[in-house]
Amino acid sequence: MTLRFFSYQVVGPIRLLLLLLTMASLRALGQNDVIPDRPNPPRLVNDFVGILQPDERARLEEKLRRYNDSTSTQIVILIVKTTDPYPIGDFSFQVGRKWGVGQQGKNNGLVLTWVPSTRKVFIATGYGLEGAIPDAIAKRIVSQIIVPRFKSEQWYAGLDEATNEIIRRASGEYQADPSGDADVGDGIIFFLIIFIVIVVIIWISRNRGGGSNRNRGGGFFPVPFPTSTFSGWGGSSGSWGGGGGGSSFGGFGGGSFGGGGAGGDY
Repeated sequence: MTLRFFSYQVVGPIRLLLLLLTMASLRALGQNDVIPDRPNPPRLVNDFVGILQPDERARLEEKLRRYNDSTSTQIVILIVKTTDPYPIGDFSFQVGRKWGVGQQGKNNGLVLTWVPSTRKVFIATGYGLEGAIPDAIAKRIVSQIIVPRFKSEQWYAGLDEATNEIIRRASGEYQADPSGDADVGDGIIFFLIIFIVIVVIIWISRNRGGGSNRNRGGGFFPVPFPTSTFSGWGGSSGSWGGGGGGSSFGGFGGGSFGGGGAGGDY
């Protein structure tokens, strides 16, 4: 009697634990099934809803492939019916890891997930892009570019403009934020004042020595100004999109996503 009671006390909790583990395993398998398999052949634009027109998908794909070919940075657009049971952010990270978005060793991948049924959008960045596109910038791209377009049902325009901004940010080809314009202007004015003061001091000091020294060194300025100092400031934006068609995409190889990104709804 004592042995039977002891067996019941021990075996009962073990059975319950096994049952809970089995249920957890089945739930995990069910969640993994929600994460789509890596496309074969590999694609950067994956519309599982069919909301984009074929030519729109082709244009986005071509642009993102060209950018991948020239920089190795991979931007994936993912349009799905649902992300349940995951929140859209966790779903995006899972896709980035499962597919290996980005280049191996660089982890310069980004996943832009859109769920039309819930009207939610999320941008997830790999470790290699978190510096160029921090959470605040990802949030701004969603709220200021995607949301206004999507509210007007301009699906392609929203995705096209958002990826253009992502490319500019990742390439360092974006304009300063309006909030920083005043600081930049003050800095330029301060620099000009200092420059003028230095020129006046040099001019006065040279004139004290007599008229014979006035034109030494090539005119009014004592040292000729180099004309090529800022030649590297030419407009480089758009270089990622040049070239003809026929760009190739060899697939994914990164996948290290640490939780960077932001989203919103419309």
